Amino acid sequence: MMRKILVPVRGDGKGDNVLAHAAALARGSNAHITVAHCRARPEDLMPFGVPLPAMLKKQMLESAAKVSDVEEESLRKELEALSKVLKLKPSDVPDNKNVTVSFVEEAGRQVDVIRRNGRLADVIAVAKPDVDRNLGTNTLKAALFRTGRPVLMCPKPSGDAPQILGQNITVAWNGSLEATRAVALTTGLMKSAKTVTILTTDAADVSNGAEELQSYLAYHGIEAKIAHASGSRTVAKNLLATSRELGADLMIMGAYGDSHERETIFGGNTQYVVDHAEMPVILVH
Repeated sequence: MMRKILVPVRGDGKGDNVLAHAAALARGSNAHITVAHCRARPEDLMPFGVPLPAMLKKQMLESAAKVSDVEEESLRKELEALSKVLKLKPSDVPDNKNVTVSFVEEAGRQVDVIRRNGRLADVIAVAKPDVDRNLGTNTLKAALFRTGRPVLMCPKPSGDAPQILGQNITVAWNGSLEATRAVALTTGLMKSAKTVTILTTDAADVSNGAEELQSYLAYHGIEAKIAHASGSRTVAKNLLATSRELGADLMIMGAYGDSHERETIFGGNTQYVVDHAEMPVILVH
């Protein structure tokens, strides 16, 4: 069962959508959501390697600090208003009866804020990277590779956000270490689902253990089905298409069996899902 979801935000306009998806996931277990706002340190905004007079440097630092204060206050008010719309209860700790939310502000780099706060979260919710605007890739990488925790990648807005997530789950299974970790870290989430379907593909090894996974989940009280995500498309396309055909609201998969850099350059199943998924996906490295 999930008890804590981390939502790292910065002033990039994606916080609303991510918080809405985190709330939808939290409703299944009345989990607590921690919204961590990363604000840039004034010294990090200074031009690198450019000598400045002491007085000018002081003025620039003071000006940057004031701008950060204004942005932080605006973002906090925006998220607090959204929390009311989403019916999230402000609280520093969960009460197990409502979806609760708390806010944390930290100065520093986004990757460091995610690392510090994410390692003790059950799930980290982030926005799907926006390749065109070059936004979100570092956030996803930090959550995946620096915390060891499941990462909920929220799709781009295409209408109203779902009211609840994790009712109809598909699990992309190929017997790999990453897929095994994904199952181990999300078993509690699967227990709350109405349906769980294990997806295998024609390209997967016949000994990948789908039936063994089915038996393992049964030990945890999870009755899972097995479906073959096959077809003329690539593995990743088949996984997404079959999940859509099954009406899944969430797919779970191991991420980057090959390195992120290799998949980014040469292509890979995880990278295809990151680039093209139109549904929420939980990724685990």
